[in-house]
Amino acid sequence: MTDRPAEQTVPRVNRGADDTAVRPLSDRIRAKFAAAAQEHQDNANATRPTATVGGKRPPRRARLRLTRVDPWSVMKTAFLLSIALGVVTIVSVFIIWTVLDAAGVWSSINQTVQDVIGGQEASDFDVEAYVGTSRVMGFTMVIAVVDVILLTAIATLGAFLYNMAAALLGGLEMTFSEDR
Repeated sequence: MTDRPAEQTVPRVNRGADDTAVRPLSDRIRAKFAAAAQEHQDNANATRPTATVGGKRPPRRARLRLTRVDPWSVMKTAFLLSIALGVVTIVSVFIIWTVLDAAGVWSSINQTVQDVIGGQEASDFDVEAYVGTSRVMGFTMVIAVVDVILLTAIATLGAFLYNMAAALLGGLEMTFSEDR
């Protein structure tokens, strides 16, 4: 064993020959912590304003980079939001069709077709047989289910694509500021 002094200066981490398995693990860990602390201090000094306005400190700002999005959390969130969108779609179509029925639009369309065509065939015509509430609601539910599946899949695929692009380009840089 070698004797080391009690207080050591921890060197900055150089990604090269010093960062090999030859150095003891404790030295490598200390060097990593020192590098992270120095980087944190450099970031804090870079974003700290030098002058204050009116004796108050301006809000702190931090520049961060979004380098990875978890696809599983994106999938869960997209699934929940697309289900909410599906419910909104179904309710809104139901309300619209109910309002159209209450306004007498379907009977007005039936009367117009009877007036235009005339004869025996027109008296049997009923527009609600083609675009009735039950048929439209069934079609809307099918569309809502397909939308849930597609939106969830597209959002998850988007997360994977973002992660690949961020690995190549570094991700999105954002500046955050706290409210005062």
